Amino acid sequence: MFRMMMILLPIIATTLMGMAIIAVLTMDMQAGWKEILLAAVAGLVVSLPISWVVGKAVVAKTGWDS
Repeated sequence: MFRMMMILLPIIATTLMGMAIIAVLTMDMQAGWKEILLAAVAGLVVSLPISWVVGKAVVAKTGWDS
């Protein structure tokens, strides 16, 4: 399951980080690099448990476990 999580993590992390950065830029057009970096880190942190849950579900449904 850890391997599946590592496969899914770049996709999920990139998506969530991009969504968080777009949200910051939409709320405040004068956002500096600190706010953008904080949004990116928050997206990365949130993506870890989400990729774990999605990986667990994929392994449970497909039986793909090595």
